[in-house]
Amino acid sequence: MRRILVTRDHREVALSDLSLPISLWPPETPLEIEIGFGKGRYLLSRAAEAPERAFLGIESAVKYYRLANQRALRRRSANVVTICGEALFLISCCLEPGRAEAVHVYFPDPWPKIRHQRRRLFEPENVDLVLSLLRPGGRLFFATDHTEYGALVARLLEGHPDLEVEARSGPWPDGPRTNYEAKYVREGRSIRRLVATLREDCERPSLHPEGAAGVVVGW
Repeated sequence: MRRILVTRDHREVALSDLSLPISLWPPETPLEIEIGFGKGRYLLSRAAEAPERAFLGIESAVKYYRLANQRALRRRSANVVTICGEALFLISCCLEPGRAEAVHVYFPDPWPKIRHQRRRLFEPENVDLVLSLLRPGGRLFFATDHTEYGALVARLLEGHPDLEVEARSGPWPDGPRTNYEAKYVREGRSIRRLVATLREDCERPSLHPEGAAGVVVGW
């Protein structure tokens, strides 16, 4: 695994220089997380709109991670921390569970080939990892143009006992949130948008019924 990088206060450090789980803000500070922030369009615009909130972005592509950090520096974004690494590993080992008011996942790689599908962010065996980032009442925002993957994610979320799921019939109130979304809207592509809310009485999401059998527990 390549070295995981973290940019905080516009300075880059190695993950090994931080204590785990990563906790960079007071617990009362509202936190939003974007997984796969790309060039930083939504992450940075949202951070500018809500300076009282903290924003954590995860991106696996080094060139986009560095580009977004350059943009954050130019904008003097003081409430943004970015991490370059694989999301599922970071969620399982490095991030604080039950902390985020919102998790944003827009146009993730659908990994359509069967041999690659284990890399998907949303699969029955790992969807609980993504949901574990949410605090009770927190919301997951999702969008994709990939018909098959969108149907799978919708089925997974709707079948989770700890979620209430809304399928949006139109665009987000603030318009396209990523460069991909703006491009696909111009092209007239169909986009599936979902908002899943974790129950207020749920301290930690349970395993998905479809994925529980595939999770091995040792003691």
